[in-house]
Amino acid sequence: MSLIPPETVWKLQTALQTKAKAAPGYRFYALYDKLYRRDVLYHAYQRCRANKGSPGVDGQSFEDIEEYGRERWLEALRQALEDRTYRPDPVRRVWLPKPDGKKRPLGIPTIRDRVVQMAAVLVMQPIFEADLPDEQFGYRPGKSALDAVQAVQKRLDIGYTEVVDADLSGYFDSIPHAELMKSVARRISDRQLLHLIKMWLEAPVEETDERGRTQRTTRNKDEGRGTPQGGVVSPLLANLYMRRFIVGWREGGHEQRLEARIVNYADDYVICCKAGKAAEAMRVMRKMMEKLRLTVNEKKTRQCRLPDETFDFLGYTFGRCYSIRKGTAYLSPKPKKSKVQRICQEVNALTDRRWYWKDVQQVVESLNARLSGWANYFCLGPVGKAYQILDQYVRKRLRQWLCEKHRESGPGYTRYPDEYLHDELGLIRLVGRKHRQLWAKG
Repeated sequence: MSLIPPETVWKLQTALQTKAKAAPGYRFYALYDKLYRRDVLYHAYQRCRANKGSPGVDGQSFEDIEEYGRERWLEALRQALEDRTYRPDPVRRVWLPKPDGKKRPLGIPTIRDRVVQMAAVLVMQPIFEADLPDEQFGYRPGKSALDAVQAVQKRLDIGYTEVVDADLSGYFDSIPHAELMKSVARRISDRQLLHLIKMWLEAPVEETDERGRTQRTTRNKDEGRGTPQGGVVSPLLANLYMRRFIVGWREGGHEQRLEARIVNYADDYVICCKAGKAAEAMRVMRKMMEKLRLTVNEKKTRQCRLPDETFDFLGYTFGRCYSIRKGTAYLSPKPKKSKVQRICQEVNALTDRRWYWKDVQQVVESLNARLSGWANYFCLGPVGKAYQILDQYVRKRLRQWLCEKHRESGPGYTRYPDEYLHDELGLIRLVGRKHRQLWAKG
């Protein structure tokens, strides 16, 4: 969630960005004292609280802080930063399931560390925002994943129909500290702030095993690489390091020589090429990633030629689609099948028999919130079929839930027709929602 900063913070950010844009070679040397300004820390706390999130290794929650006294808590943190006595806590690691059955690590800093990291982001982001290329869409003000999807479509529209669908193995865990700090120091010479970033990068990681035993490791410090995926400052640092690849691609002449354009969102990227250029683009990309000490996931990285083949990017599948109205073929993104299956699984969970004790309106509101969020993202290209499948599935599940809740037999079509579910209970319809049709050359 994004909150409007106070006027004083906004003026600080505007001044920093204006200076960064006007002087591309300027290095900022007095930033650390901005972190413990009361207005900056307070806004950082508000941003972190709006994002919610679980407690870190200290178990402290936002409710605990409010009970203790927010102003008192922030003042103690401000004083620790001013006195240079602040030290980050270990990062709590949890493992989140991935669609392929594997798990990915997520690092959860303490709220105290999240607030200081957010304060650093508030100060640093305006500076680095002036330097990040247009090809980067992740974690940036005014840019989104949907913008990245549309950027890929624009490349396809003008003939960049050979694509390198690339994947990096553990990007966040692989970023080398020394090279990353050079990327930061290119713009920032404040030793205190640089030291702070280094401490965050080297913070120990703590996790609890299946037997309840706590283990603490220092892999990041020992190996000199990795930034916790889940840390507030990590997305900005990840963007800075990926910038090396994108700027190097352009300045090395590969963009023009290979007629190859990059679209990047966080650690996901594709290279859209003109016909016959993808093989060389992939070779150059591998070589550059090796120099950056990043590992290309060979199993997931491939070349693809549209319209005969398809590729996936940010939850969408790009390929040939057909217009029922015009009877013509065109290239467009559409919701990936697994994403439709996933939302159906979530609908299944929301209408599980465990929730029979809930009021009908509670269940409908939960369904509406999840469906709206899904459709707000999956709104590009020919989404009608996916919407139709989802509408039918939601109605079926809600009928089943209502019948079992009221101990009624049968499928419930007579007792709970479509009109009742939508008009009386207020279940939203996805079919008929506005979406953006992206027409392209076949």
